[in-house]
Amino acid sequence: HAVGADHRPWMRDEIGDLGVTVLRAVKAALDPAGILNPGKLIP
Repeated sequence: HAVGADHRPWMRDEIGDLGVTVLRAVKAALDPAGILNPGKLIP
């Protein structure tokens, strides 16, 4: 199962700043136009 948007407020606590940076990099690589669920999950 996925993290889900309802857990977004605690994501940084769970995965840390590096984890958020990695997720943003993956998102940017897979969705360079930023059109897939913008602002939904990654803080």
